[in-house]
Amino acid sequence: MTKSSIESMSFEEALAELEKIVRQLESGGADLKSSIDSYERGMALKKLCEGKLKEAQSKIEKITLSADGKVLTENFKLSEA
Repeated sequence: MTKSSIESMSFEEALAELEKIVRQLESGGADLKSSIDSYERGMALKKLCEGKLKEAQSKIEKITLSADGKVLTENFKLSEA
């Protein structure tokens, strides 16, 4: 798969492939070139997953109640997590 094919992956697809790469690298069975190629692909997958998580976080709204009992919403802030 190419870098452009990574960009079209869903979060779940990218995460599954990233987990597979991590297991493969941890086993130590690949030659050096394959390991480096896998590592580079893993980093691209990690970047994609982080971006998709940040995108999802920006869409989340925090729901609160005002003092008079009205329901209010405000944007989620990462510092509140």
